[in-house]
Amino acid sequence: MTTVVGGVYVERCVEPHWDDVYGSAGRAAAAISAATPDVRLLTYRAKPLASAFASLENAYGLAIDGPEVAEQIAFDYFHPLAVPRITPRPDAVKRQSSIKVEDDIVLRFGMLEGDAVVSAGTVVYDPQSAFDPRPYDENGSTAGRLALILNQHEARRFTGDPDARKAAEALLARGDTEVVVLKMGSRGALVLTATSSHQVPAYRSENVFKIGSGDVFSAAFTQFWAIDGRSPDEAADLASRAVSRYVDTKSLPIPTAHDLTAADLVPITSGDGRIYIAAPFFNLAERWIVEEVRAQLIDMGIPVFSPLHEVGEGPGEIVAPQDLAGLDDCQVVLAILNGSDTGTVFEVGYAVARGIPVVALAQNMRAEDLKMVAGSGCTIVGDLASAIYQAVWALP
Repeated sequence: MTTVVGGVYVERCVEPHWDDVYGSAGRAAAAISAATPDVRLLTYRAKPLASAFASLENAYGLAIDGPEVAEQIAFDYFHPLAVPRITPRPDAVKRQSSIKVEDDIVLRFGMLEGDAVVSAGTVVYDPQSAFDPRPYDENGSTAGRLALILNQHEARRFTGDPDARKAAEALLARGDTEVVVLKMGSRGALVLTATSSHQVPAYRSENVFKIGSGDVFSAAFTQFWAIDGRSPDEAADLASRAVSRYVDTKSLPIPTAHDLTAADLVPITSGDGRIYIAAPFFNLAERWIVEEVRAQLIDMGIPVFSPLHEVGEGPGEIVAPQDLAGLDDCQVVLAILNGSDTGTVFEVGYAVARGIPVVALAQNMRAEDLKMVAGSGCTIVGDLASAIYQAVWALP
């Protein structure tokens, strides 16, 4: 039998709109439910979410169990890349007694309310913590075979090594782990075993709904490595393909290995260059978007030219030449077209004339207002997170 143990939480997002109950464990169990019969989901069952648990059971055929608790936990996002507001605050969540898990195969996630002590033949462990990821065996958990799925922050925290790859190699060298999968965002994932290392690409998608993408990766890797018995490299590649489908469609369960392999997916290659942020910044809301876009790109390691930050405000005869000089030095333009600001529209036209790719965020705009933008080959996107990723992927 296969058990998924972890948190089930309320998730809400302003844009694009999302209001559902999944959490890491709920989403992962749903993801593998089509291919794996009798998936057991163990979690702290918040009493206010009783109807949501019933819906998960009915929709995906899950067997849900675990101790009942009084308090639900909610994650609220402005957009899928934003840092969520967690209610109640993580430091105010009441800690519960650990959940004991024994099974043939277990996918274990870190949780806010407590912990899972696992004893299993094969385990995939994803600590899922931006605050305090804990080593797998710290609480007495054991595994015949263990795979760790970590992001770069978690790998560094486990070892103290600032180089995430060296940190992953050090974890593998301890001898109690068979596979370490280091997730590296748009650069895909590095799969390490005692005898090999393999880079798995991330794959493009038209839309990018990032909430839960890591849950789907871990679930798919569990399906293809632990359950189906595929090699770690193949399992990680299929997991990356499953993530591409999920972030594009938000749909679960994941497709079969055959369908994922047959899908015409384009690997993401790391481009070089700078992104120009074309956007108005005349009020607080407009400035917030510029600040958010710039911060997200910088966090991804992407060089940015923001007229607000690099040039600032001033007379047109002073700022316009400097802005256009900055645009000439960029390889992609990310334009915020909401409101049809004339300066932003001019920058888009200038970029098109210079042959610079343009990704435009356009929300609540008439098709007539977008005629020239669409007709000149610009990529038009309807949500902020997708626009940011499309701009990054457009770098040559």
